[in-house]
Amino acid sequence: MQSLNSPTDRTLDQTQAPVPDLSIVIVSWNVRDLLAACLDSIHIAAISSAGLTVEVIVVDSASHDGTLDMLNMRYPWVQRLPQTENVGFTVGNNIGLTAARGRYLMLLNPDTEVIGDALAQMVAYLEKHPAVGMVGPHTLNTDGSTQSSKRRFPTVQTAVFESTWLQKFAPRGLLDRYYTVDIPADATAEVDWMQGSALMIRRAAYTQVGGLDTHFVMFSEEVDWCKRVKAAGWHIVYVGSTRIIHHGGKSTDQVTARKHIHFQQSKLYYFRKHHGALIANGLRLFLLISYFQQAIMESLKVAIGYKRLMRNERRQRVGVYWQVIRALVSG
Repeated sequence: MQSLNSPTDRTLDQTQAPVPDLSIVIVSWNVRDLLAACLDSIHIAAISSAGLTVEVIVVDSASHDGTLDMLNMRYPWVQRLPQTENVGFTVGNNIGLTAARGRYLMLLNPDTEVIGDALAQMVAYLEKHPAVGMVGPHTLNTDGSTQSSKRRFPTVQTAVFESTWLQKFAPRGLLDRYYTVDIPADATAEVDWMQGSALMIRRAAYTQVGGLDTHFVMFSEEVDWCKRVKAAGWHIVYVGSTRIIHHGGKSTDQVTARKHIHFQQSKLYYFRKHHGALIANGLRLFLLISYFQQAIMESLKVAIGYKRLMRNERRQRVGVYWQVIRALVSG
């Protein structure tokens, strides 16, 4: 299989091995079957793209579902970087990026599947457009519908409304602009940032701006990365002719409370980093009030027996809200 590194290639001195066109970094945690489907799709995409050489690196964050055994038995062409603990998304990707040798580098979630020649198309686009530092694909949900993955940079207004209880009251057009509703899903267009489930970066851009900021455990890390890439003078382009399926959130679904905590803490860190402490602290206060209000409302519904069939679900929700509140208070 010429398009992927063979087991023999992996034993070569890396200074003597040919530099691959593309290095794909996948950070995986207890999603063995989804990872297998992802790797199978990469295999098909690579061997069907004449001349494209691909290096695949899996950083396994101490999975206990047999992931490493599966990789050893079924995917000898994958470079495996097992960790002794769950290092998180940003640290794991940086470990993989440091080991990668390709001219182009790609972060790919383990719960994705590459469709057709998406990899070759994105590499070709970067080859033809030297001012473009990063590209991303048209992302699909499991059912084949379009998954919203392209964005403009968040504003303070966006942060207040997006992913909070106020979202349904957002001013007309505010979130449409943020979600780039004006750019068709199959278009190729410059954007501010794209979802981190599938991002391809030019090595020169990566060398210039570095990897992901590890202050972000997960969430908002790709916004920050793209912001740094654009600040360095590179363009970021959404390539709507490419297709990748993203099944979505299968690792983070295993830790619901931590997901909420990381999401909000990352949002606050992003705004502190790029908009200053005053705005970040104001946003923190708003989030605390918002989660406190939700916790009280759900607790009251449990107490009065509102929709009794949902009582256990509401109790779990209240528990999550209080965990988030404690995390926001502690900083």
